[in-house]
Amino acid sequence: MATSRRTFIKSVTAAGSAIGIAGLPSLAFGETRPVERAPASLDILILGGTGFTGPEQVEYATARGHRVTLFNRNKTRPDFFKGRVEQLIGDLNNDVSALAGKSFDVVIDNPTTMPNWVRNASQHLAGHTKHYMFISTLSVYPDNSHPGADESDGLTPMPAGIDPYTITPEDSRKYYGALKTESEAEVARKYPGIHTIIRPGLIVGPLDKSDRFTYWPVRIDKGGEVLAPGTPNDPVQIIDSRDLAEWMIRMAEQRVFGIYNATGPAKPLTIGEMLNGIKDALKSNATFSFAPADFLRANGVNGWRHMPVWMPPIGATAGFCSRNTAKALAKGLTFRPLAVTARETLAWHKTRPAAEQSSMDNGAIAGIPAAKEAEVLAAWHAKQKGA
Repeated sequence: MATSRRTFIKSVTAAGSAIGIAGLPSLAFGETRPVERAPASLDILILGGTGFTGPEQVEYATARGHRVTLFNRNKTRPDFFKGRVEQLIGDLNNDVSALAGKSFDVVIDNPTTMPNWVRNASQHLAGHTKHYMFISTLSVYPDNSHPGADESDGLTPMPAGIDPYTITPEDSRKYYGALKTESEAEVARKYPGIHTIIRPGLIVGPLDKSDRFTYWPVRIDKGGEVLAPGTPNDPVQIIDSRDLAEWMIRMAEQRVFGIYNATGPAKPLTIGEMLNGIKDALKSNATFSFAPADFLRANGVNGWRHMPVWMPPIGATAGFCSRNTAKALAKGLTFRPLAVTARETLAWHKTRPAAEQSSMDNGAIAGIPAAKEAEVLAAWHAKQKGA
C-alpha cells in the first residue's frame, strides 16, 4: 500500500509546530504524490538526519517501509522525528558509545568531514552493517579544468606534514576537499567491498541555508533588472536535496556499491535556461543583464560567491559545472523539474526568520548585495554605452 507525502507531513506537523514551519522538512512545501513501499524492509542508521538532506532521507525511507534510527547530538531540530524513529544521542567526534551492540542493514553517513569520525563510528559499526553509504563531495577533485571528467579523476591530497586525524573541526573548512578524500579512504578501509561513495555537487532546495541557489528564486521573484553572470550558454549543475535523498534510499534497497558523481540535471543545463526557468516558474517580470566574467571580476563580483551556482567555464574552472554523471544516471538518479525546486525553495524562504530573509539583500552568505548589484549594473550599462 502506498503512503502519501501528505500523510507524512501531517504526522510530523505536531513535532514541528514547536519550532515553527521553517523547521519542517522541505516536503512540507512539496507536491503530494504516492510513495510505493519497498519490496523488503531495511534497518537503516542515518548519521545526522535532521539537517538538510537528512529529513528527506527519513521521510522517504519511512514512507517506503524501512525502520530508521538516527545518531546525532540531538541539537538540530531536537526530537524532531520522535515516535517515528529511534534516536541515539552521541557525537561522532568523541562519544559514539550509543552505537555499541547495534547492527544495521545500511548506514548512511551524512555529516562526516573528518576521517576520524568514520574511524570512531567504525568501532561499533564495522562488521555490524551490510552497507555503508558516505556522502562526499565533488570538492574532492582538485582539477576542474576539464569538462566531462568522471569518477576516475584525481583526488585532493592532504598537504605534506598535515595529519588529517588531528585537524580540529574548526579548521576543517581550510582542508575540506582533502579531508573528504581522506574520509572516503577511511570508509574504504573500514567497509571493504560494501561501501558506496556519493559525490554530490551543489545541493539545493528547501532547508538550504547556504543561499547558494536560494538567492536566485528570491532575487528573481523581486523582479526588475537582474545582474546575471557570463553568457546565457554557460553550464551549471545542481541537485535538489530530495532527489539526492530518494535516490540514496533506492540505492540502499538495491545494495549498489561504488563511487558516483551526483549532480544534475540529466540533460545539460545552462545559466540562461536556469534563470529563465525560475522566472517562468515564479511568473516574474525580471529581466536579465548578462555581464562577462572579466567585467564582473574587475568590479569585485566573484562566481559562486556573488553569482551563485555559476563559475566561468574557462581556464581552471572550465569543467567546474560539467562533471560527468553517467554512472549515477545509469543507477536510476532522477530529477524533479526545476520549476518545482524554484517554487518550493521560495516558499520555504518566505517562512524563514525575518533576519535570515533580510540577510539575502546584503549578501551575507551568498549572492550579491542589492546596492552592489545596482552599482555593477550601472557600470555595465555605462561601459556598453561608451563602446
